Amino acid sequence: MTQTLTTQGIRVSVKTQFQPSHSEPQHSCFVFAYQILIENTSGFTVQLLNRHWNIIDSLNEKKEVKGEGVVGVMPTIEPGEKYEYISGCNLRSEMGKMYGVYLFERKPDGKLFEVKIPEFQLIMPAKNN
Repeated sequence: MTQTLTTQGIRVSVKTQFQPSHSEPQHSCFVFAYQILIENTSGFTVQLLNRHWNIIDSLNEKKEVKGEGVVGVMPTIEPGEKYEYISGCNLRSEMGKMYGVYLFERKPDGKLFEVKIPEFQLIMPAKNN
């Protein structure tokens, strides 16, 4: 299932997938991949500067991840263009969720604004039955 949210003309869509070949349930290690699609439906060129993730598993363990860009880049996205990337997350339980915000800069005026990342579930398929 895809989760989508639009903030100030920036549409963020997320799809997730459990990674059984990288997980070790017997050692409480559950790995998930998430695919992010960022679409610029605004009339401005924008650059993604920072990310801030909140990650919560079903054991109620909470992590925050902050940093520059995404997967090592700070992409610039022109009006009508898209940027897509895949990343991952490990949890100590079979289920959890993530949500957060990106910090963007609007070109050429330099205005900074936050774009919400929709909350999405990370669920091992056997738990979803």
